[in-house]
Amino acid sequence: MENLAHVDAALNYQAETSARPVTYQYTPPPGVPQSTRKNDPRMTPIYDGRPITNELSLDLQGFTLIHQHSAVTDFYDERQVREIYYPEMERLVKAHTGAARTLVFDHIVRSVPKVKRGEKGVKSPATAVHNDYTLKSAPQRVRDLLPAAEAEELLKHRFAVINVWRPIRGPLRDAPVALCDARTISMKDFVASDLLYPDRNGEVYTVVYNPAHRWYYFPDMQVDEALLLKCYDSAQDGRARMTAHTAFVDPTTPADEPGRESIEVRTLVFYPPA
Repeated sequence: MENLAHVDAALNYQAETSARPVTYQYTPPPGVPQSTRKNDPRMTPIYDGRPITNELSLDLQGFTLIHQHSAVTDFYDERQVREIYYPEMERLVKAHTGAARTLVFDHIVRSVPKVKRGEKGVKSPATAVHNDYTLKSAPQRVRDLLPAAEAEELLKHRFAVINVWRPIRGPLRDAPVALCDARTISMKDFVASDLLYPDRNGEVYTVVYNPAHRWYYFPDMQVDEALLLKCYDSAQDGRARMTAHTAFVDPTTPADEPGRESIEVRTLVFYPPA
């Protein structure tokens, strides 16, 4: 790792707190803050993962970089994303993991230019260190999405939540994604935090700073490249169960670089019974 090129950038960790952080995903009641999360920015070396791509895996580091050409011609077209991209990603994740079944259940399109124009249906890059699911919320998502009896049967066996993240425009230089090597994270670094929606409550992990963390990124990602990121794994056999990620400001990015455009999908992954 010492021989890998790196950039030094500020990552927004969770400040130490005795209160459980809460973030509203809609306009909160009058007088209630949108979020009680407090950032603890830390200058951190983020290493270029490209030279070690072949050494990375979901079960060791919790992430990997792959190539995949999508037939989607417009990632802002909801119909194309659901009818073309969802099945593509289900096949991709199934082939990569050896799963018996995969189910894409959600996606987010992020576009700095469209957010600046006030357009709906897109989000800005997520700039706080986090993991999308917790030991509690990942199984709950299975129960939320599938019939009760089917969900309980599937939860008896190994399952995972894997995100697939890719640029919509490339090369991507604005707000790239940093990923933490799962082997360097301790469970005590995770802080369960509430996400409040109009119709349900979710739970994610924010992350407190630990100097042992080792971060990587993949500069200049193209549209035919994608990151697989493990957000949860029910297996407790020593493999990576989850990791952390965040967008960050790369100090080498030119000031006039176009704003980031990306798409991520979340996938339930069910493995054959042992």
